[in-house]
Amino acid sequence: MPEDSVRLIKKYPNRRLYDTRTSSYVTLAEVKELVLKHEEFRVVDAKTGEDLTRNILLQIILEEEGGGAPMFSSDLLAQMIRFYGDAMQGMLGQYLENNIKAFAEMQKRLEEQAKQLGQQPFFPKDMWAQFLHFQGPALQQMMAAFVEQSQKMFQQMQEQIQAQTQKMFAAFGAPPSMGKTPKGHEKK
Repeated sequence: MPEDSVRLIKKYPNRRLYDTRTSSYVTLAEVKELVLKHEEFRVVDAKTGEDLTRNILLQIILEEEGGGAPMFSSDLLAQMIRFYGDAMQGMLGQYLENNIKAFAEMQKRLEEQAKQLGQQPFFPKDMWAQFLHFQGPALQQMMAAFVEQSQKMFQQMQEQIQAQTQKMFAAFGAPPSMGKTPKGHEKK
């Protein structure tokens, strides 16, 4: 996407956000609306030019999470924090991103199917709740299969990394058993 088509928002030291396209100050709620409309934008520090887009998006998520109907449990957030600095950090980010894209694609297909059936393209929240109530078992089964498949893929990835690590250590003359779990200590 050409750089000039991306909406530029400048963040000033007084914490105010200035939309250069509309030549006006905007609130975090208005930036959230840009996200909901799928509008491309970038937030930069007015003095340094540093890209602050992620920080602003995280701030929006923080406000949404504090708004009464959080999406993330404390356990999930704690698990995510534990991945920072871990060798798997990058892989987890990519894994989450791919899964959210797949979920969004599934939602888009459901909306397209509803549109073909003469329904509104965007279901009101209560309609989604009704749909999920009746389709819940089927969706749970589908999501369970998806999670199981993801776990298998993750397990295979771990095994491949372990095999590569063993090959690397073998190349340096380390014994082939290095990195393997000693007998009697396997997970059950």
